[in-house]
Amino acid sequence: MFAAYAARIDRDQPLNGLVLGDRPAPQARPGWTTVNVKAASLNHHDLWSLRGVGLGEESLPMILGCDAAGTDEHGNEVVIHSVIGQTGHGVGPDEPRSILTERYQGTFAEQVTVPAWNVLPKPKELSFEEAACLPTAWLTAYRMLFTNAAVRPGDSVLVQGAGGGVATAAIVLGRAAGLRVYATSRDEAKRKRAVELGAVEAFEPGARLPQRVDAVIETVGAATWSHSVKSLRPGGTLVISGATSGPSPKSAELNRIFFLELKVVGSTMGDKGELEDLLSFCAATGVRPVIDSVLPLDRAREGFEKMAGGDLFGKVVLTV
Repeated sequence: MFAAYAARIDRDQPLNGLVLGDRPAPQARPGWTTVNVKAASLNHHDLWSLRGVGLGEESLPMILGCDAAGTDEHGNEVVIHSVIGQTGHGVGPDEPRSILTERYQGTFAEQVTVPAWNVLPKPKELSFEEAACLPTAWLTAYRMLFTNAAVRPGDSVLVQGAGGGVATAAIVLGRAAGLRVYATSRDEAKRKRAVELGAVEAFEPGARLPQRVDAVIETVGAATWSHSVKSLRPGGTLVISGATSGPSPKSAELNRIFFLELKVVGSTMGDKGELEDLLSFCAATGVRPVIDSVLPLDRAREGFEKMAGGDLFGKVVLTV
């Protein structure tokens, strides 16, 4: 079958390890099911995999891709939850959880096999392309907002780095849930787009906000950390799920964190129940993922290049 896969690790030039070509079709295994992929979406996790983060040479070649929607062996339209081994379903009792492409072949292919427990019904209201955007970036944003920040309608939120998949999802979900959303971006066009999607205002990074916020959604890391901490009200919550600009800020702002009793919460992905809730939320409210572009799988390299260069707003989707 045709697939986009990592053939080698290159930490400096990750796209050098990306190959488009034939790979063996997945083999049946007890407790697992095979899904015919209709659409899959890119995540920064795929670029990190090509750099060797979470993926070792001994696991190559590895088909990339965490997210997918398609049809199961019975023709049902489904969405894949990409965290494998979260509850022990389909794996050994002592196996730690992992994301597709770390231990098991991913979704950038005509077929993918996953534990049957990891397959959820796709709401009829969502297209395959829309549904394929949800299991990683949008699930991450959903968990950051509603589980780890525990914000409620009427609360205020700052989303750093508008344009990225998680940040874009947080703006749209926050607006739909009745939050007052502020956003930042270095790019004027992305700031304008953030407002169009529901942000009350969008600012350059580091700008003073009209008010201190109840929560900050942080995926940028070092470059925005100080601003994130300073933007919180006393007792507010900073939720971080990534550090695309690096993990080591110049100032940790520890004095401000303890004096104002701020909460710093790490957040990774989400669980199957939260994905079910997210799918239902989108179906019921009309919220839809923001899609930057849709490309056929044989043009996957173009999608990777867009993501690597930051030249996108929303998700890149590959169709099979």
